[in-house]
Amino acid sequence: MIILDIVSEELIPDVKAKEFLESREKETELKYEQKNSLEILRKFVKLDAAKSDELAAELKKIERLRDRQIFAVVNFLPEDKDDLRAVLHKDYSSLTNEEIDAVLSAVKKHS
Repeated sequence: MIILDIVSEELIPDVKAKEFLESREKETELKYEQKNSLEILRKFVKLDAAKSDELAAELKKIERLRDRQIFAVVNFLPEDKDDLRAVLHKDYSSLTNEEIDAVLSAVKKHS
């Protein structure tokens, strides 16, 4: 039995996961779970890496948003307040109307 230690962990947007799996696919055959993940990511990832990075950078300017929330917005690209509420769940209520508008404006601008 092989035991692996987690050396580090970081949040990444779906587009980066897709790119990683695509590069890995070129090197070796993907495992079942990886193939399924890549198939789903290919269907649902809407932004390229550059636009994803630009959107994340703009969202980081909103001080109340944490990385987890930023990547949720980047991954799901909410179009209105109801979508944003669904993406952010309980964290939505901690944002001001101005911050909500800023998030939606950034998404619209970069998608």
